[in-house]
Amino acid sequence: MAALLLKGDELSITDLAERTDLAYPTVHREVGRLLDAGILAERQVGRTRLIRAAEDSPLVEPLRLILTITTGPAVHLGRELSGIEGVEAAFLYGSFAARSLGVPGPAPSDVDVMVVGSPDTDEVYSACDRVQERVGRAVNPTILTAKELSADSGFLVHVKSNPVIPVIGDLPW
Repeated sequence: MAALLLKGDELSITDLAERTDLAYPTVHREVGRLLDAGILAERQVGRTRLIRAAEDSPLVEPLRLILTITTGPAVHLGRELSGIEGVEAAFLYGSFAARSLGVPGPAPSDVDVMVVGSPDTDEVYSACDRVQERVGRAVNPTILTAKELSADSGFLVHVKSNPVIPVIGDLPW
């Protein structure tokens, strides 16, 4: 749902399965349920079914608000940080990433994002502030160069050994 409602994309079921890293039959079944509920809409282009948010549904906007808070930080940070020169990679870590990936524990109060590269620090902090306003949670950036990320520290060992969610690029390890 987040891939379609937050990004505003129109995707085939195959593309949606690839983007969400889910099996095609699972995506096909869930798309069918969301079409029946009026949350998604489709159009046929040749033999391909293109799926999108049903903008006229009264359910879409409230669902977007919920998704923005629960899964939106990755989507919004991806948009914001991808426009900043010098960002080589970015990923979420900490309690928000862990809860998003099903690790039990208390609800996260903030979002930790690691930005790898040599971007303008003020631009990164401004981007995080904009996302923070949208998602209603503090967004805490840590900016490291690729060389700094490869250093041996307790903090980085902890980050690398716990759940992370890629936002931009591949994980740099």
